[in-house]
Amino acid sequence: MVIPRVVVAAPSSGAGKTTVAVGLMAALRRAGHVVAGFKVGPDYIDPGFHAVATGRPGRNLDPMLSGEERVGPLFAHGSAGADIAVVEGVMGLYDGALGTEGFSSTAHVAKLLKAPVVLVVDASAAGRSVGAVVQGFVAFDTEVWIVGVILNKVGSDRHETEVRAGIAPTGVPVLGVLRRDPRLTVPSRHLGLIPATEQREQAEDAVEAAAELVHQGVDLQAFIAAAEAAPHHTTTPWDPTEELTRLAPASTTVPGRRPVVAVAGGPVFSFRYTETTELLDAAGADVVTFDPLADTLPEATSALYLGGGFPELHAEALSANAKLREQVAAQVLAGLPVVAECAGLLYLCRELDGHPMTGVLPATGRMTSRLTLGYRTAVAATSTDFFDEGRRVRGHEFHRTAIDLDADVRPAWHLPAGVEGITLPHVHASYLHLHWTATPDVPARLVAAARAHQR
Repeated sequence: MVIPRVVVAAPSSGAGKTTVAVGLMAALRRAGHVVAGFKVGPDYIDPGFHAVATGRPGRNLDPMLSGEERVGPLFAHGSAGADIAVVEGVMGLYDGALGTEGFSSTAHVAKLLKAPVVLVVDASAAGRSVGAVVQGFVAFDTEVWIVGVILNKVGSDRHETEVRAGIAPTGVPVLGVLRRDPRLTVPSRHLGLIPATEQREQAEDAVEAAAELVHQGVDLQAFIAAAEAAPHHTTTPWDPTEELTRLAPASTTVPGRRPVVAVAGGPVFSFRYTETTELLDAAGADVVTFDPLADTLPEATSALYLGGGFPELHAEALSANAKLREQVAAQVLAGLPVVAECAGLLYLCRELDGHPMTGVLPATGRMTSRLTLGYRTAVAATSTDFFDEGRRVRGHEFHRTAIDLDADVRPAWHLPAGVEGITLPHVHASYLHLHWTATPDVPARLVAAARAHQR
């Protein structure tokens, strides 16, 4: 791992690290660099903005979902062909999974990557006291290498002078100062920012504004120098083909036509890790993305993957595509293999907030006021084509919807709080999001099921 790299972190959520990270990515690209963008944690929305800023797929680094041993290899894989990498942190620098002393935190990932950290500090409500914040973060964990500070939401020249005076005794250089800018207000809703896939023009405008702000306020050469100070770190890049070959040497060389695995996309189903389709392709599938708002299933579909997103905000439009709903129901009845996560689970129900869905599962979905959020350790409750009963996995939940089940359904998972999800022999549907790099047998089994269905 020789690529220059920096982790962009903050003392807490809301400091502006997404704005700064996206602005840095876009400004570096403007300057002629090939930039790899990453997000710490399970977030799907920020990587969409990273993709707009860099012109490359956004990727996640999550020790909890992928395993800490894969963080370096996944970073090396995602950085291939780039000359600099920017990693956006999550929450506060030292905030990780609850009760784990910082496991899966931004600091944890920075140490795994041996990457320097630039701290974004919201200075809007403080002056010299910002220096105490910086000093505290430097001293809290001496294995975390904080190489600079970017001040955000600074009000005036006088305010900037006061904040700089407070930071000066820490010895940490100020790499940039950003003023308040109303153009950087990105529309939000009940689960945070609107994904870039839904508001592409607005996303591009926000990224351009962030790039201009960074261009004007950050010493980009000093930031690049900080990235170049990252030490060489030996790791083997993750490779989906090698991963699957180790798992089942013959699985990626099956003769015959590659089965079509249809992957839901578009504005509704935008929550999908980049490595998901890479693994399906490496397992021997012809991966075809379609938009359930307007399309029907791709020709010769032999398996279906329905990821996450915001179906509750598009329920009427999803329901209006009756041809696809009927097609999915008929194909599943005929044995089509399906893996569905969160939004996909809701789409397979009879209805969502009163709007007819596919009716594949004996359940109805509805919007609630309660946010369900967090990592989960789950045990497969039922054997399917994709999971054997008793299989233990780590996943993540993120939704404000709920489903009401009919009696006598076969659940997908045992969770500490009870059972969750629904299965049929060839369908696995639940709220749980998995990062398939930790379970590469799942895409392999989905493609194997697709081959069987194709025959």
